[in-house]
Amino acid sequence: MDMIVTSENFLLIGAFLLFIAVLAGKVAYRFGAPALLLFLGVGLFFGYRLISFNSPELTQFIGMLALCIILFSGGMDTKYSEIRPVMAPGIVLATVGVLLTAFILGGFIYFVAPYIGFDLPFPVALLLAATMSSTDSASVFSILRTKKQGLRERLRPLLELESGSNDPMAYILVILIVGMLSPVRETLGLGQSLGLFVLQMTVGCVAGYGFGRAAVWVMNKINISTASLYSVLLLACVFFTFSFTSLIQGNGYLAVYIAGLVVGNHKIVQKRTVVTFFDGFTWLFQIILFLTLGLLVDLHKLIDWNTLFLGLAVSAFMILVARPVSVLLCLAPFRKFSMRARLYVSWVGLRGAVPIIFATYPLVEGLEYAELIFNVVFIVTIVSLLVQGTTVSGMANLLGMAYEERESSFGDALQDRMKSAFSEVEVNEQMLSSGNALSNISLPDNTLVVMVCRDGDYFVPQGRTQLQVGDKLLILSDRNEELHMQYKEFGLDDVIKFS
Repeated sequence: MDMIVTSENFLLIGAFLLFIAVLAGKVAYRFGAPALLLFLGVGLFFGYRLISFNSPELTQFIGMLALCIILFSGGMDTKYSEIRPVMAPGIVLATVGVLLTAFILGGFIYFVAPYIGFDLPFPVALLLAATMSSTDSASVFSILRTKKQGLRERLRPLLELESGSNDPMAYILVILIVGMLSPVRETLGLGQSLGLFVLQMTVGCVAGYGFGRAAVWVMNKINISTASLYSVLLLACVFFTFSFTSLIQGNGYLAVYIAGLVVGNHKIVQKRTVVTFFDGFTWLFQIILFLTLGLLVDLHKLIDWNTLFLGLAVSAFMILVARPVSVLLCLAPFRKFSMRARLYVSWVGLRGAVPIIFATYPLVEGLEYAELIFNVVFIVTIVSLLVQGTTVSGMANLLGMAYEERESSFGDALQDRMKSAFSEVEVNEQMLSSGNALSNISLPDNTLVVMVCRDGDYFVPQGRTQLQVGDKLLILSDRNEELHMQYKEFGLDDVIKFS
């Protein structure tokens, strides 16, 4: 029996779904499956058994918000020094690769659909292919960054650059074809379509870079007493970048990704706090997005034999033919990649939330075959995450593209197990009674003064460093109780402790 979501039980159901999704993610990690697939499965199960949800418009809006955050966070985590050597092949894959995939896959769908019981016009077949023509940034980012595995020949930055920047191309294709098929929209000619593409990509690039630099300037110049508000400020910049770029006919998704690249590769105030906030927020929206997409599916129509067979046929052709052919053609001019590297890039063409979000556009427009498009895309996404998502590491090992990344010996210790504690004190006259040099100050064993702040300037001190009254000292110690007693002897009551 379906449960209608009302204002009284919305928070309860939402909290329960989030809790179940997080547990599913833990199970997925243990068994080597993509966590996003489990999130999708949780939404599908609850949509089938308990919750009545049928709002493509709301799903599309949630998808827009989620993509903004996912793309910005992905760009912010990407080092420009890493993607610069693979910039050219990445851009070719993100543009030409999307076009090739769409037309190769669209031709296959148009040819094979009648044999399965669907007489699809070529524009509809092309629309179905266009929704799946880009790799999914959420899937690629989450899977590659949770695997403790390095990839040779700069494949990780290449795959992340491709997945982060190829959504705009697929989006433009989908919008153009939907406009062509919609009875209420004016059909664009080939020249107008090309002009719109150039306009959207150009404006998106320029706006993304400009708003990224503006966000860096604002973050560094504005003085906020509450550190957590810097994250809120940057989140506002993300949504402003997307909405304003879309308003001036640019591609908002491309703009937020480029803005994330700019922000992530510049120094900003409270950067660690901001990165931690966006990392958690990205996971939250990925869970919400995949749960919502699962809730939207009508399982009875999804498991229709003809629909299921078409989805499986499209999945097999995309994984084994369309993606490899487009990748091999796009990377042909770039001789620095080995054949094994090209094959691995062909394999890691994951589909996830983005194709399903794009498949909601025909639903919102009320186009013919819209439900079929949505259901086939959903099946293809599940197959892609099951087949490709679970073999990201295995295929890298098989092709000899993997190496074991060296993990930090101090990363976990700094967060969880380190007994040492930081504290901050201001130098007073009593501390300098035995001399102004740092070495003259009496401190417990296993205690270090790791940094000095003087008039806004920071430096690492030595034993002979001459201290002044008013200097701020950052002190690290294993002997916290002894240090606290020493502070009392110095007459220091205003001590800042860092947990």
